[in-house]
Amino acid sequence: MEFVRVTEQTSHYRHLEQMSVNEILTNINKEDQTVPMAVEKAIPQIEPLVKAIADKMLAGGRLFYMGAGTSGRLGIVDASECPPTFGVPHGLVVGLIAGGDTAIRKAVEFAEDSRNQGWDDLQAHNISNKDVVVGIAASGTTPYVIAALDKCREHGIVTGSISCNPNSPVSKAADFPVEVVVGPEFVTGSTRMKSGTAQKLVLNMISTAVMIQLGRVEDNKMVNMQLSNDKLVDRGVKMLMEQIGETDYEKAKALLLQHGSVKQAVESLK
Repeated sequence: MEFVRVTEQTSHYRHLEQMSVNEILTNINKEDQTVPMAVEKAIPQIEPLVKAIADKMLAGGRLFYMGAGTSGRLGIVDASECPPTFGVPHGLVVGLIAGGDTAIRKAVEFAEDSRNQGWDDLQAHNISNKDVVVGIAASGTTPYVIAALDKCREHGIVTGSISCNPNSPVSKAADFPVEVVVGPEFVTGSTRMKSGTAQKLVLNMISTAVMIQLGRVEDNKMVNMQLSNDKLVDRGVKMLMEQIGETDYEKAKALLLQHGSVKQAVESLK
């Protein structure tokens, strides 16, 4: 099928500079409301990717996200939130961005055009066929990502992708492609907008669903979350009180801090 650059198509709106602030905000919001519906259509593609990741991670593998620009930053955000949210070790979910850590804050010119750097970045983490690599590219054409996925396939490493154009090159490079076609952006070509929102939603779905499969959530609670600030300690105390039927806040807090997580505190009482 034909590759269509939907992400580069002209906005449905004209003369944005002539709109009032209210009109700008209303129209952006109107466009954003279409994103969850596009994600819903992609669930049949997301599901097998999640199952493949969970299978590999249950067998001791890791999950790698890689992308350039906004896509790379979104992968890093999702990866960095897994340890505090689910209590998994750093390095179990890894986010890589073209241009390295400098590119998290500042654009690194032409970094996404490198066809060697992606595989080099993966090799620096001793990538193996135990792992899964998910390439993130709104356009679906990023050389940094595509070349790395091609190399992964050569080495028998399971690959996935998240893009916002149908039948894109990155989809062809992935075992489990996910395509969320959100249509033209409010500002033509500004894929940090709807495309970025779509990618963020899919990443949330992937990591959360995988962590549930790994047993890192019980009922609807983050029982393995890290107690890294007062808010999370308070949440953990109340969670623990509910689970064990304790009515004394300070007693529950002492038990939680002694064991480091709600799950371990509950286990200590069994």
